[in-house]
Amino acid sequence: MHTMQQPLPYTLNVGGRLLSLATPQVMGILNCTPDSFYAGSRKQAEAEIAGRVNQIVAEGGTIIDVGAFSTRPGAEQVSEEEEMCRLRHALQILRREQPGAVVSVDTFRPDVARMAVEEYGVAIINDVSEGNVNGAFGGTAGSHAAPEVLAADGYPAMFRMVARLKVPYILMSVQPTLHDMLMAFSREVQQLHSLGVADIILDPGFGFGKTLEQNYRLMSQLRELQVLQCPLLVGVSRKSMVFRLLGGTPAEALNGTTVLHTIALQQGAHILRVHDVREAVEAVKIVSQIYPETT
Repeated sequence: MHTMQQPLPYTLNVGGRLLSLATPQVMGILNCTPDSFYAGSRKQAEAEIAGRVNQIVAEGGTIIDVGAFSTRPGAEQVSEEEEMCRLRHALQILRREQPGAVVSVDTFRPDVARMAVEEYGVAIINDVSEGNVNGAFGGTAGSHAAPEVLAADGYPAMFRMVARLKVPYILMSVQPTLHDMLMAFSREVQQLHSLGVADIILDPGFGFGKTLEQNYRLMSQLRELQVLQCPLLVGVSRKSMVFRLLGGTPAEALNGTTVLHTIALQQGAHILRVHDVREAVEAVKIVSQIYPETT
């Protein structure tokens, strides 16, 4: 008989509160960009941001992930100053509408992370660049110059920053295979722990540096990442791995996304990062009802 891979009972320290991951949590996406790959998630006007923030909470999302730099292929480069300006605009509205919300900020820039935590009490840093160790994520608009990548001791500058800020850190992999991912994650988790970072969430990075076949192979192997003893975040919402396989566009990829969310939960995912909060919360409830040992 098939049994679900039971998530380990992790907790995250979010601003002095403990957030339990014994039941998988849903992270709602708030994109404050003009060019995110999914048009339905782009929010710039004050009323749009406020509406999206309240929608995420009303539909059962427990974390709001705010991003101001689109990482879709071909996206326009955004300067650090512009990224901060967009984030300040969004975070001010978010804090007014939902002052008690657990907030993560999606950035690969250490100074942006510092601003978000120190000025707005952001609880989690979500870094899609794996510490930007390969310098793939550019700096100022119109250039591909990387920001400060390594600290003086050779550790990624972002690792040093999250250690200083004492916040949970989402480490996303740009590696294409499980073997490469385990090797890199093992090294990086050790570095983060040595710096004093207590809460590390691992994101396999679906859609980043991977072919369609590699994305699906990794989904089938997701439970293998539990050997690293860190909670797992899965972000597949409306991504190309869905609509390239099934046809259509991101706007038509909700059903395929929900299928992948269900599989990810069966593989032990602790956090789902999503555009469609209500549907993801329903997937968690149904899967947890069938496999009550996860709640």
